[in-house]
Amino acid sequence: MTTHPFENLDPAQAVQVLPRHLAGPGAADPRAVWAFPFDEGWPFAQTDAGTAAAFSPCLRLQTTYDPQPDKAGKGTWTINAHRAPFSALAWQITFDATTPVELLHDVHAELLDLYLEDRHSDQDRLFEDGTAPHEAYAPLLARGWSHEVKTDGTQTFLTPEELGGVCHRYAVSGGSSGPAWRSWGGYPSEPHWTARFSIGTPTTLVAAFTASLISTEPLHRTVQDVPVHTRRALYLATTTVKQLHGNTPVAPPPPALVSGRTR
Repeated sequence: MTTHPFENLDPAQAVQVLPRHLAGPGAADPRAVWAFPFDEGWPFAQTDAGTAAAFSPCLRLQTTYDPQPDKAGKGTWTINAHRAPFSALAWQITFDATTPVELLHDVHAELLDLYLEDRHSDQDRLFEDGTAPHEAYAPLLARGWSHEVKTDGTQTFLTPEELGGVCHRYAVSGGSSGPAWRSWGGYPSEPHWTARFSIGTPTTLVAAFTASLISTEPLHRTVQDVPVHTRRALYLATTTVKQLHGNTPVAPPPPALVSGRTR
């Protein structure tokens, strides 16, 4: 039987874990995930059921959280972007609600940065981003992810343990459908979470996501919050309270490597 560092720990044990894509979602707090300056003109609203929405002051950006506990993925986090208020959708990012919240936070922090850069310059990087795709996937290769290119215009990058990945549609024709980028954590046939970046999404946001995905900063969870079926692939970085049954071996975290993007 396969053992893992969590098997002798109390379910309520606080731990820090890596890799991030297998850590579990964490606490879904829209205000913390979005971290927008709500006291500076960013409207925010949340219902008693937990559904939440926020808007940029220009109304070109809309972020929503729609929890659906009874459905696979447990709901959706969404970013919608419009070139003008109430116009057609220019691009969209969706995350399953089971996506680690730290990844969500880092993408939204980059979104705010792009918004502020555009506001104080003559650029429009929210819709005319010149970031090259390799800035999003080169750090994955540097961390030992595998790489497969297909003739259908897609390339796929898989984590070393093959329990997570990023798929990039590098060739987009007039009849192409589906997201430009897709990522997941867990078994490909039944992932813990999936993220989708539509065609037109600024590559800078994808790069922020992949940088967060491979970050070696551990995520804080309780044992019961960590997905059961992939625990064998997790590293236990630290424990903070007493274990139940003696001393459980603690696996060292993977070596820290510098990602291709700095903030």
